[in-house]
Amino acid sequence: MKAGIIQQANTADIQENVSRLQTAIRTLARQGAELIVMQELHNGLYFCQTEDPHVFELAETIPGPSTALFGTLANELGVVIVLSLFEKRAAGLYHNTAVVIEKDGTIAGKYRKMHIPDDPGYYEKFYFTPGDLGFTPISTSVGKLGVLVCWDQWFPEAARLMTLAGADLLIYPTAIGRELTDTEEEQQRQLDAWITVQRGHAVANALPVISVNRTGYEPDPSSQTHGIRFWGNSFVCGPQGEMLFCAPADKEVAEIVEIDTHRTEHIRRIWPFLRDRRIDAYGDLTKRFRD
Repeated sequence: MKAGIIQQANTADIQENVSRLQTAIRTLARQGAELIVMQELHNGLYFCQTEDPHVFELAETIPGPSTALFGTLANELGVVIVLSLFEKRAAGLYHNTAVVIEKDGTIAGKYRKMHIPDDPGYYEKFYFTPGDLGFTPISTSVGKLGVLVCWDQWFPEAARLMTLAGADLLIYPTAIGRELTDTEEEQQRQLDAWITVQRGHAVANALPVISVNRTGYEPDPSSQTHGIRFWGNSFVCGPQGEMLFCAPADKEVAEIVEIDTHRTEHIRRIWPFLRDRRIDAYGDLTKRFRD
């Protein structure tokens, strides 16, 4: 599979951000991309640095304007596109939702972010209700896509449940970066941890992983923090965690990465983790903590 990833630095100009995304999608499609993945909440700024009720005006329905716009583009170019949107489900009910557009422009399925952070600079619980669609891969013409979103990437349970439901690869639209008051050493440790945990999901499940982050600096509108410098480093790895591509930290990227989706079968024959799971002994995983 030829997968395209778009790592972009966004501004407050939504129309301009979307226009640049469209241009990048067209470029990747001309290069033969079959699947294109964009970063988390790709249309605008990462607004969760503050709690502002006016931001809810940015939310949209699904189907809605973005699914129509990118659906038309997917149909024109014959590519599958993974979107990440601020979904307005009903009055007072909003989600952080990934939508997969099939190459004919239709909606193949959606995933609502399950794990919602609430940390300085990432006040997502103010905006997003936790997802209620479960961990179900989305069937497309390029395979079953195990789409998760950002904070989900730290939880091995999410990756495993997508795997057990038949995912052919794991996809993580992401918005994460540096706390600028941390030391350089701490910033590097966090970046390394972010990459390592996702490579671990690839190894433990023998699945390719596509992780697409944003880049650039976005100030804190409240001036209470130093803002976020998103660390880029979007990457694709294979089913043994082998790096197929890693983007730089500070540059926009539109890149094609070739993924051998048939390697999963081979790897699972030599590393049969699914065979050796002790499913009779894992009941306590549903507990918050074992006292």
